[in-house]
Formats: sequence, structure tokens, C-alpha cells
Amino acid sequence: MDQARTNRIRIALLLGALALFALLYAPQPVLPQFAEAFALAPGTVALLISAATLGLAVAAIPLGALAEAVGRRRVMIGALLVAEALGLLLPWIPVFPVLVVVRLLQGIAIAGLAAVATAYLAEETGGKNLGAAMGLYVAGTTIGGMTGRLLGGVVGDFAGWQGGVLAVALLAAVCTAFFVVLLPAERNHQRKPLSLGPLLGGLRAALRDPVLYGPYLVAALGMGSFVTVYNVLGFRLTAPPLLVPPALAALLFLAYAAGTVTSTLAGRAADRYGRTRVLLGGLAVTALGLLLMLSDSLIVIVVGLVVFTGGFFAAHSVASGWVGVRASAQARSQASALYQLAYYGGSSVGGVVGGAAYGSWGWSGMTALLCCWLAAAAVAVLIAQIRSRRSRTAGARRAPAVSAAASAGSTAASGRCRSS
Repeated sequence: MDQARTNRIRIALLLGALALFALLYAPQPVLPQFAEAFALAPGTVALLISAATLGLAVAAIPLGALAEAVGRRRVMIGALLVAEALGLLLPWIPVFPVLVVVRLLQGIAIAGLAAVATAYLAEETGGKNLGAAMGLYVAGTTIGGMTGRLLGGVVGDFAGWQGGVLAVALLAAVCTAFFVVLLPAERNHQRKPLSLGPLLGGLRAALRDPVLYGPYLVAALGMGSFVTVYNVLGFRLTAPPLLVPPALAALLFLAYAAGTVTSTLAGRAADRYGRTRVLLGGLAVTALGLLLMLSDSLIVIVVGLVVFTGGFFAAHSVASGWVGVRASAQARSQASALYQLAYYGGSSVGGVVGGAAYGSWGWSGMTALLCCWLAAAAVAVLIAQIRSRRSRTAGARRAPAVSAAASAGSTAASGRCRSS
């Protein structure tokens, strides 16, 4: 394996991930400015985030299949270029419904990189040091999401929502340019004709396994809670009694970095203490962070946000790993895609519903709703664990029966051989 080529792949995908997640969440830190400019409620303006994540969710599977036929590099580069062009267009659109439509299209384009990058990375590096390469890619997603929010929030405080969104798009443009130049063409990918049969078969297998609904619901309800908090946090911080300046409020997005630490620790803890315990613990920590943020003290809110963010990413890390371990080889790709669909679909629906709850009932009412979502996710985990144990028990019971039948068949065959 050419080490220089491998390094180019790692750096290119790091930059691509940074651009992708910066663009995906670019409007989030300036949602209060959007709401003021268009005279909208928090739940309505949250459509700018939900539309993009919905586009990503519904397009991930089709674009992943397209990449198998036309080439992964071509799909990734084309997708990121389209997403970047739409990002540069956003600040010049004065009509809110059109903004939402453009964000939906941008999310669809972003899916072309998000759905393909991991497969490209694994195939083109030959599995060598894949963990380190994946670590760089995940770091890019975290850094991109955090950097885009910080840059957009700080610039938006001085230049309005147009300036904030444009600043993020320009940052992403630089990353996109380097991504296009650095990303090598495939060497190991064998293109396959588009075929619905294997895709639909894998989807059926992933949907028929009742255990997988546990992590799917963790993804949907957990991400719905997470994106709700980050969508409306700016509204709460800049309103009485806190009255935090928008540029300073944007710094709270640094709490996003807590997820980088806890996601790694949670994976190790799950191997040692068991997946269910750690997953339930992560959901409990997430709820604890929500309760801490009920305080009117800025310091306690910051602590609560860090706890909330760390708990969510710990749960997300374990739930996504559960899907990879549980799904059959035939359904592994489709089960992963369904998890992403639940994750970003939960972000889309949950962000709007949670924002509407904040607009109607305030922060305390929204917190009560999100705690109910997290409790429902915990119940889903417990049910999935029970079903998993039952399936293992049933499998263990069938195994001796199959073995006995095979032994009887062997004995009979042996008898026939001797009689002949």
C-alpha cells in the first residue's frame, strides 16, 4: 500500500467531513436572527435544520447504491460541489420557503458524501490502519460541526444571518477545493450494475429483526432531543433573564467536543460492562444534563450542556455499534443505512416538534417532552435486550436438536452403508 496515497485519502476525507458538517448545520447558530428577520416562531425556523437532515436521511440509501454503479469518488466530489454551491447561494435568498427548499436540496447533496465515505475509506486503504483513518474522518465531522457553529454564530452577531451563513460557506469552499484536489481515484472498487434485488432483500432482513428497533429508536429519539436543544439554545440564552450576547452564546457550541471523548470511552465501556448498561447509562446522563439546564444560572447551564452532549454521543456510539454487531452479513449495509435514516429523520421531525414545544411551553415544557423521549428510548433498549436474549436462547435450544438430527442421520446412513 502506497503510504503517501493513504495519507492523501485520510487528509482529503478529513477536509470533506469538515466541509460537510459545517454546511449541514450552518444556519443553527443564527436561528434567532432568522426568526427575527422573517418574523417566525422557533419551531418554524427550525425547518432550516430539519429540511437538510431530512434530505440527508432519505437520500443516503439511493446515493450509496448509485456510487456502487458510477464510482464513489465521482459521487462524493459531485455531491460536495453541489452542496457548496447551494451553501454560497443561501445568503442571497430573501424568501423563507425557498430557503427551506434549498436546504432540503443541500441535505440531499450532502448525503452523497456521508453515505459513501466510510466504504471508500475501507476499500481504498485495504483495511490497513482503518481505525486511525476512521478516527480522522470522525474528527472531521466533529470539528466541522463545531467550527461551523462557532464561526456562523460569531460572524452572525455582527453581520446578521447572511454574514454568518456566508462565512461558513466560504470556509467549506476552501475545504472542498482541497478535497477535490487531494482525493485519489479508486483502485480497488469494482463497479456493479444498479440492482434492486439485493438492496431490497437486505432492507427486508434489517426490518424483520425486532432487536434492531432498539438502537433505531435510540437514534431517532436521542437525535431529536439533541438537535432540539441546540436549535433553541440560542433563543434561551439571548432572552431575559440571561441576555447573553449572540457571539458569546455561540461559544457554547464548544460543548460539542465532549462527544468526541465520551463516544470513545463508551465504546470501551460497552466491551467491558455490557452494551445495555452503558447505553442506558448514556441516556440517563443525557436526561441529567437536560435537568441541569433548567437552572437560570449560566454556569449550571454550561455544565448541563456538556453533560447532555457527552451522554448523547455515548449512547449514539453504543447504539450504532449494536447495529453493526447484530445485523446479518446480508443486511449490514442496509441496517446501517436504516440507522442513519432514523438518526437524521429523528433530527428532522424532532427538531420541529421540539422547537414548537419550546415556543408553546417554554424551556421547562420542552425539557419534559425530551425527557419522555429519552425514557421511551430506554424502554426500547430494554425490550431489545429481552428479545436478543430470547433469540439466543432459542438458537441454543435449536442447536442440540439439529445436532441430534444430524447424528441420527449419520447413524442411519452408516447403517445403510454396512447393510449394503
